[in-house]
Amino acid sequence: MPRIYDLHTHSTASDGTLTPPALVALAAARGVDVLALTDHDTLEGLASAQTAAGTAGLILVPGVEISVTWGGRTIHILGLGVDRRNRTLRDGLAEVSVHRRRRAEEIARRLAEAGITGALEGAQAFSNGRLIGRTHFARFLVQRGYAADEREVFKHYLVKGKPGYVVGNWATIETAVGWIRGAGGQAVIAHPGRYRFTRTKLLRLIGQFTELGGVGIEVVSGSHTRDECLLFARYAEETRLLASVGSDFHRPENPWTDLGGMAPLPGFCTPIWAEWEETGWPWTRF
Repeated sequence: MPRIYDLHTHSTASDGTLTPPALVALAAARGVDVLALTDHDTLEGLASAQTAAGTAGLILVPGVEISVTWGGRTIHILGLGVDRRNRTLRDGLAEVSVHRRRRAEEIARRLAEAGITGALEGAQAFSNGRLIGRTHFARFLVQRGYAADEREVFKHYLVKGKPGYVVGNWATIETAVGWIRGAGGQAVIAHPGRYRFTRTKLLRLIGQFTELGGVGIEVVSGSHTRDECLLFARYAEETRLLASVGSDFHRPENPWTDLGGMAPLPGFCTPIWAEWEETGWPWTRF
């Protein structure tokens, strides 16, 4: 029976609601065989997740989701199979965390100007106290009654043209892919359907990404419709990128990002894990 893969998930180390061990336990209960923990711009949860994976009997892929500024937009690049001890990667992510804190302070300031006070402290209460992202602000605003759910918060408060929008000044794609490759990992474009790029712009991104050593694209995602999964499968085939699958799980309450509940890859794709299975999970040698 083929293994079930989920290669894009989040824990309380960034903006998920489950601790890394609880995430691993839930993934095992849902039948996931190979799980990647890919928290935003941090490696913090990987050690405890690895311990829990050994107990649960599943394979953990050490990962990270790096925020990147490309073409005037924020995109996300996954690093799969990275060495969490790699100093260059760790130092680079530490720099990103400093920017994240400054951005959070500016979001709170702008929300205060719009009459919403206490946002920084409120968002921090939903976080681990170290990494504060827009999702934490969204949870605070829902709690305060400014919106019915997090999607509504983003629509009315945290996207371009709204009171709490702050442009991210993230790593370049060259830097992010370099960090991932230097740490022994494989770089993958996360949830491309969320960027709403034209074909021309997406192919430009893929071209630069592959020139820098990027190897994969997330074909099946909790963010993608069935038609989008097929579309990005064709892009993967056309550009010779490896295909990845990830729920982008953050919390159990979101059924559209359920752990391990994604559709299978289209049969004409080359999965990113094909070589892993042949070579015996290369990151375990770190």
